[in-house]
Amino acid sequence: MTQSPRTEQSGPAPAPRAGATPARLADEQSQGKTTISSTVVQKIAGMAAREIAGVYTLGGGVSRAFGALRERIPGAGTVSTSGVAVEVGERQAAVDLDVVVEYGVGIVELARAVRRNVINAVERMTGLDVIEVNIAVNDIHLPNGDNEDVTAAPRVE
Repeated sequence: MTQSPRTEQSGPAPAPRAGATPARLADEQSQGKTTISSTVVQKIAGMAAREIAGVYTLGGGVSRAFGALRERIPGAGTVSTSGVAVEVGERQAAVDLDVVVEYGVGIVELARAVRRNVINAVERMTGLDVIEVNIAVNDIHLPNGDNEDVTAAPRVE
């Protein structure tokens, strides 16, 4: 049985090119490497945040508008990463979320629940250590006025 020679790198890994989304090392075994793309971590974090009751949507006004356009273009990406930014290292990840909450929900409690769910999901699925989840509440979704009784008497005659 012949084994191919392994090349060992010494020193830091080369820096990725600007704008590139490289897959990162998540697990090293003697039988090979497992890499996880930052897009995968983005999608996991976005889905975990949306699972929490009180989260209306993710993304600020501009990113939601671009997300709506992106949805209509085949192969242009998905809405599941809108409002989610991640930094993925070899063994750690950091997540930034832009959240729109439902009116009436306690924002501090909601942020705690979102943070806990995102950390649990990313760590469980990827094995990466989530060092921080930053949450920016950019908007609040107000109840729709369409449910009001239309047959109510006018205020003035």
